[in-house]
Amino acid sequence: GYSLQLSGSGIAYEDFTWAADAPGTFGLINTAQSFSSGGTGGGAPPPTVSSCGQPAITLSAVQGSADASPLNGQTVTVEAIVTASYQGSEQLKGFFLQEEDADSDGNPATSEGTFVYDAGDAAHVGDQVRLTARVSEYNTLTELTSVTGFERCAVNQPLPTPGSLQLPVASLAVLEAVEGMRVAFSAPVYVAENYNLARYGQFYVSGSPRLSIPTNAVAPGAAANALAAQNALNLILVDDFSNVQNAAYIRYPAPGLTADNTLRTGTGIAQLIGVVDFAYGEYRVQPTALPLTYVASNPRRDQPAPMPDARLLVGSFNVLNYFNGDGNGGGSPTSRGANTLEEFQRQSDKIANAISTMKADVLGLMELENDGFGSASAIATLVGQVNLRDVNNHYVYINPGVAKIGTDEIAVGLIYRSDTVEPVGPPAILDSSNSPLGADGSPLFNDQKNRPMLTQTFRERATGAVFTVAVNHLKSKGSDCLDVNDPDTGDGQGNCNLTRTKAAEAIALWLKGHPTGQKTKNVLIIGDLNSYAKEDPITALKHAGYVDEVSRFGTPKERYSYVYKAESGYIDHALASAALSRQIVGTAYWHINADEPRALDYNEAFKTALQIQSLYSAQPYRSSDHDPVLVGLALAVPTAQRHRVSHYGHNGHFVMRHRNDRDHADDDFDQPRAQRGPRLDDSLARGGDRGQ
Repeated sequence: GYSLQLSGSGIAYEDFTWAADAPGTFGLINTAQSFSSGGTGGGAPPPTVSSCGQPAITLSAVQGSADASPLNGQTVTVEAIVTASYQGSEQLKGFFLQEEDADSDGNPATSEGTFVYDAGDAAHVGDQVRLTARVSEYNTLTELTSVTGFERCAVNQPLPTPGSLQLPVASLAVLEAVEGMRVAFSAPVYVAENYNLARYGQFYVSGSPRLSIPTNAVAPGAAANALAAQNALNLILVDDFSNVQNAAYIRYPAPGLTADNTLRTGTGIAQLIGVVDFAYGEYRVQPTALPLTYVASNPRRDQPAPMPDARLLVGSFNVLNYFNGDGNGGGSPTSRGANTLEEFQRQSDKIANAISTMKADVLGLMELENDGFGSASAIATLVGQVNLRDVNNHYVYINPGVAKIGTDEIAVGLIYRSDTVEPVGPPAILDSSNSPLGADGSPLFNDQKNRPMLTQTFRERATGAVFTVAVNHLKSKGSDCLDVNDPDTGDGQGNCNLTRTKAAEAIALWLKGHPTGQKTKNVLIIGDLNSYAKEDPITALKHAGYVDEVSRFGTPKERYSYVYKAESGYIDHALASAALSRQIVGTAYWHINADEPRALDYNEAFKTALQIQSLYSAQPYRSSDHDPVLVGLALAVPTAQRHRVSHYGHNGHFVMRHRNDRDHADDDFDQPRAQRGPRLDDSLARGGDRGQ
C-alpha cells in the first residue's frame, strides 16, 4: 500500500533523491519532480538523452604543450574522471579532472588533467563527468570555467594511475606537463620551510633533506646564482586545498598543528600523492592521500648538544625584538616585539627558559630593546627572568656606562655567570666615532647601519685564564643601503654587503688594539653578522686571522641557524682568533627556532582563542627565529697558576685555588711554545658535571 518516489529537480537520475515511504500512487503522475524545462507533473517533457561517451575534446588538447592553452577563450566539451574535489566555500571552489589514459595523446609535454572552477555542480572523486565550459588562463593556470551541461556519466570509477614525479625536476616544464594531474613522488620528500603553515596551510618540500642558502655553501656570484637555480628546481609547495587565511584548523601535521605536534623543517614525508596545482606564481601539490606519513628525521632536542671537554660555554642568541615596554608592566604596544603585556610575558618565558637551558657562561644577545641599563631596562628584565628559572643561575649583565648603545631601536648586550667568570677591564664599544678609517678617510664602521659592537674581556674564575668576547649585529639584507651607494648587486649577498664588509674589516682592526685594555690574544667574535659563511664579511674576518668555528665541528647539514625562503644557512657566527681557536673544543647550534613554524611563537594575533592556548608553550621552541650557537672553551691555565690547581667540581666546572694574580691578563698561548708549561691533565680538563 506504499510506494517509493524520486523527488528533486534536474534532467538526469543523479539529480534526484529517493523520498520516504508514501501512500501508494500506482498509475498516477508523480509529484515533487521538476525537470530543467521548468514544468512539473504530467506536463513536463522527458529528460534529455545522455551525451556520455560521445566525442569530446581531450584535456591534453585543452592544456597544450606550452604554459598557456592553445584553446584559451574557446568553449569546449570534455569528459573525464574527477580525481580531487574541493568545492566547499572555504576551499578551491572546484575540482580536478583527468582522462583515464594518463598519456592519451602520446605527447609527454602535455598534461591530461585540468582544474574546473565550479562549485555548483556536485562532483565526487571517482565520478566520470561530462561538461561544457570555457577555457581560461587564471594567473597562468589553465582551467575550465562557466560550466554548463554538467552530466554525471558514472560513479565510483577507478582513478587514473598517478604519474611519477621526483625532485629536483629538470625544468619547470616538467611540472607544467603534469599541471592538473594526479602524481606520486617516487622518493621521500622533506619539509624545506614551514613559514606560512598556519597562515595559508602551506609548506615547502624538497627532494633533499636540506637546501643550502647558496652563499652559505659556495662563493657569491656565478656559483651562488647557479646553486640558487638548482634549488628552485628542487622545491614544490604542499597546500591544504583551502583559500582561508589563518584557519582555525591547521591540517598539517595530522591531527593538527599544536605546540607539541609540530612540523619541523627537515622532517621527511614517506610518500606524497596529490594533484599538481598552480597559483600565485608557483606550482603546488594538493595532497589526496591523507594523512601524510611523516618521518622524524629532524626531531627536537630538549638540550643543546653536549660538549664534554668544555669548561666554559660562550653563546650567541638573537632574541627577536625583546621589548619590555616601560619595564613596570606598561608601555604596550612597543614599536617592536610584543603588542601586549600578555604577549610579552609569553615571549619572556620562552626566551628565559631557552637561556636557562643553554647554561652559557657568557652569552651575547641581539635585538634587545635599546633602553639603557637601569632596573627597568629590557636587559635587566631578561636577566631577572633567567635567574628565576634556576637557583644556580647567577647571571649579570654588562653595563657599558652609557645611556644607550647607539641610536637604533635595538642593541646588542652581554650577560655572564658571575660564579664562573668575571669581567676584566672596562667594556668597550665600537661605533663610527672610534672606527678605523677606510682609504677615503671615512669610518669603516657605519653605526647608522650596523648596530655598535660591545666588547668585554672575562677571566675564568677557576683558572684565571682570560678571553675577550665581541658581540655584533650587522646591517640586515632586507633594507637597502642606497643612500651609501651599496645596493644588491645580484651576486647572492643581498643589500648592504659592502657596508657589512667594511664593518668586518673595522672589527678586526679595532680588536687588534685591545680596546678593553687587556692584551689577550684569546678573542671571540660572535653575533648576527647577517652574512652567510661564504660571503665577503666572513671572508674579510678570515683574512684577518679569525677562524670560523662553526665550520670546524659537526656535519654540514647541522651548520645552520636560519631558514629563509626554504633555504638554510648560518648568519649567527662564532669566529675565533688563532690563539683561542686552539682552545675551542666544540661549536654547535641548538635548533630550537629556525626549524619550527612561526605560529608556535608568543604572538596572539590572527589566532583563535583555542589556538592562543594550543599553539603556545613556555618551552624554548620558536622563542626566536634564529637558533642560538654555543662554543665550548677549554682555556689553557696561565703558567703562573698551574701549580695552584685543586681538582674538585663546582657547578659543572673544575675549580682552581691560586693566588689572585689579576695582573696576569695573558693566557698561556701568548707565550712561545718552548716556554709553555705542560698541558693541563685530561682528567682535570674534563672534570665536573659538564665533562663527565
